[in-house]
Amino acid sequence: MAPLLPPSRPRIPGSGLAKGLAVTLRTMTKKTVTAQYPDVQPELPPRTRGVIGLFEENCTVCMLCARECPDWCIYIDSHKETVPAAAPGGRERSRNVLDRFAIDFSLCMYCGICIEVCPFDALFWSPEFEYAETDIHELTHERDKLREWMWTVPEPPALDPRAEEPKEIGAARKAAEKAAAAAQAEGDQQ
Repeated sequence: MAPLLPPSRPRIPGSGLAKGLAVTLRTMTKKTVTAQYPDVQPELPPRTRGVIGLFEENCTVCMLCARECPDWCIYIDSHKETVPAAAPGGRERSRNVLDRFAIDFSLCMYCGICIEVCPFDALFWSPEFEYAETDIHELTHERDKLREWMWTVPEPPALDPRAEEPKEIGAARKAAEKAAAAAQAEGDQQ
């Protein structure tokens, strides 16, 4: 047995045309707003994703960002450097030194995977979006340009005041208090 459907209303000829004209008339009576873009900058949300900024001091050349990039648009070159022993009798260590860090924004799909996988917080979203070029080859930006964009990265949102203090900050605060107490005790003995 077929389900019972509610009776449909009879269609009035031309009702669709009348609805369309009503929408057009409503739109025509509204004031238009045109953004004068080059002269007036748009107001962007606080955490806008524009380009990727590089905080070079934090980069350890671990290559995770380049390996995880689905577009393979990150180019990293480095060399190993020997660091002398920190203490007498210690052994020398080697560390990677960053020679080149470039991102080809003509290939990048702005997914943010490189920023998420970076364990050392070397990559950040910058709200900059004005980097158009007339030649596609000029969309490969080297570390100098990426470093410039780093300084446009906004501050992270404030922490919840009811949240627990991070372990790292607590340990650093305790170490600073202990060092201050030791310095004061040494000053009292003199």
